Amino acid sequence: MQATQVVFGTEDLLISLCNSVTKVLTKASQSEIRYSPMVQRIHKTCLKPDIGCFVLFDGGFSGLVVINFSAESAMELYQRYMLQMGMSQADLAQSFTSEEVGNVMGELMNQIVGDFTSKVGRELQTHITQNQPKMLALNKQVILSVDTHLDHPEARRVTFYTGRNNIFYLELAVDRTEFIKLHEFEPCEEADPDQIIAQAGNEQATPQHPLSAPADASDTDDLLKSLGM
Repeated sequence: MQATQVVFGTEDLLISLCNSVTKVLTKASQSEIRYSPMVQRIHKTCLKPDIGCFVLFDGGFSGLVVINFSAESAMELYQRYMLQMGMSQADLAQSFTSEEVGNVMGELMNQIVGDFTSKVGRELQTHITQNQPKMLALNKQVILSVDTHLDHPEARRVTFYTGRNNIFYLELAVDRTEFIKLHEFEPCEEADPDQIIAQAGNEQATPQHPLSAPADASDTDDLLKSLGM
């Protein structure tokens, strides 16, 4: 029995999610993404202008993730990401209302929540699933109703800053929950996609040696011949 129980609560889940946001968006934009050390307790989650993205998740615990981007922050992240992918400046969308911008922000949202659910599985030894991210370009505030049947909902909001100091907001609504560590365990190691791909390539490159014939193959052939077969 542990002398002091280790308990993971809502704030711990929020920190893990915030770290997923900074990890994914920093890599995508090749610029520093940071978040405020202050967190707000809020009573409801909202989709707000200019672009609102949200994802529902369920399983070991239920909740909702919302990210509200200003037009400036969305365009900065979109442009940096697409330029990193090899697209030319002339081919980029010019407005945050473009379908292409929405698709890219939805893809990044999917990567963020995917990284978060993976960490939950490794570190908290439970499993959650997510739905496909939804994105809306908004010109007025919309109140998002969370249809996850949360019994004791807790909601938090965190302010994020892009490399050019444009602002966007993360909101998390989750059923009040605590994870209590009963005994020590080693969290599963994070899979490295590059290493997996390299390993698969090495296996494909390895020549397949033909199976050697059994030692008595010639004896079997002689017997068949003697039988006229």
